[in-house]
Amino acid sequence: MGDSAHQHHSAAHQRHARHDAGGADHTGDAGHTRHAGHSHPGHAGPGRGGASWGTAAQATVHCLTGCAIGEILGMAVGTALLWGNVATMALAIALAFVFGYSFTLFAVRRAGLDLKAAIKVALAADTVSIAVMELVDNGIVLLVPGAMDAHLDEGLFWGALLGGFVVAFLVTTPVNKWMIGRGKGHAVVHAHH
Repeated sequence: MGDSAHQHHSAAHQRHARHDAGGADHTGDAGHTRHAGHSHPGHAGPGRGGASWGTAAQATVHCLTGCAIGEILGMAVGTALLWGNVATMALAIALAFVFGYSFTLFAVRRAGLDLKAAIKVALAADTVSIAVMELVDNGIVLLVPGAMDAHLDEGLFWGALLGGFVVAFLVTTPVNKWMIGRGKGHAVVHAHH
């Protein structure tokens, strides 16, 4: 009878241990609380194994959306006003940063951060991602013959611009994955959700 009770207690203890191992909000070995699905500054995410490709792609799409709006607006304005290539590209890059940061700024302000803290989070989250994206995208546009001289009503203008966004997404996603896995980039934003 004693062995049966001991076996029942042992089985219950094993079930409890399995539950604890799969739980989301239990204290780990170093005294840090783990949260499933979130990466925090200084942490590489669940189990410190790095960020998933899905998380990195989502962060890249978030960043790319703001960049694309700013860059298309800048290219359209510069081209419509017949500005030179350098001035048009400078405006497009500046607006890409403005819109890229503003998407993150809006999200963290909505989460309750004051403006100064929200600006710091946006700068930390997006600077590298936007810079890589802009370098790649504008590099593609510069490399496509005639793209910088094309007008808004020409397929070459839109083809080079959109093709540049696709290549920028493919290059920036691994960068974001690496950064999030080290608690940087968009991992800073997740800490404020």
